[in-house]
Amino acid sequence: MNTEKPIMQLHSEHKEWLNKLSFYKDDLAVLQNRLDDIAGKNSDKDMLAVVEKYQNQLTIQREQIDLLHHEIKKHEHGIEKSIAENPVASDHRKMQDHPEQRDKILRFEEMFADLRKSLLSFAAKWM
Repeated sequence: MNTEKPIMQLHSEHKEWLNKLSFYKDDLAVLQNRLDDIAGKNSDKDMLAVVEKYQNQLTIQREQIDLLHHEIKKHEHGIEKSIAENPVASDHRKMQDHPEQRDKILRFEEMFADLRKSLLSFAAKWM
């Protein structure tokens, strides 16, 4: 489906997504610190295996954040290029929407929330 949205709406959405990704990246650091505390205070091998599993999942989430950030910046660059090429009434023009990107962001947020909930539940047992 070829749908278009106003450039300013797309730009606003990009800014919102980038802010969310920045928050999630900060939250990953907090979660990593929590895992580091648990690992430092416990030597149970089964627990350390679970810590490693969560650390791997945090690494995957960091990579996803970087990929999403890159995709958003790429689309934002397209908007900037379009405006630079024809700045007249750019606030009224439309560009190709990005529903796939919107879906990726929503899926990422759901997966991150699940991981965070699971990790904090695990941390509560071992702290």
